[in-house]
Formats: sequence, structure tokens, C-alpha cells
Amino acid sequence: MANRADHLVLFKLKPEATDEQKQAALKALKSLKESVPGVLDLSAGLNFSERSQGFEIGLLVRFSDRAALEAYGPHPAHQAVVRDYINPIKADVIVVDYELA
Repeated sequence: MANRADHLVLFKLKPEATDEQKQAALKALKSLKESVPGVLDLSAGLNFSERSQGFEIGLLVRFSDRAALEAYGPHPAHQAVVRDYINPIKADVIVVDYELA
């Protein structure tokens, strides 16, 4: 049986990113739960910790297995969210992918 896989992403945003752009990005990210096969759970939100080192948005996506995670990146819905909502406001990103034993 394949192990589930998690995809953790932290976004540092450009200083000029507006609250409206941040909310639109969160809404778009959350929509991926319904758009991409293999997503078991997805959460995204604005950071409130003072230890974030400037990273403002967190995203955690749980996949049924590693193959589903690997199919997520090139999926057209994911690519559209990155292109239309994330890239215009993104300054930096950290991604961690891991399998759950």
C-alpha cells in the first residue's frame, strides 16, 4: 500500500501585495482541493506567528500517495493558480514534500 504524501509550502510575498490579492490567492489555493485528483485535504491561511521570518501564507496539502503529489504540480488547475494568483505577489517560497509512513 502506498504511503500518503504531504506538500507544505510557505510563501513570502512582495511588500506591495494587497490584502485583496492575498485573499484572492488563498481562495484560489483552497479551490484546488476540489480541482485536483488525489487531494485528501488542503488548508491554507495567513500567518499570525512572529517567528515566520517574513513568510505570510502557509499551505498544507495531503495527497493519497506520492504519485498524486507528483501529478499535482503540472495539473492545469494548479498551474493556473500559480500563474494568476501566486506569481504576481510571490517574493520567495519554501516547499517541503514528504511521505507519511
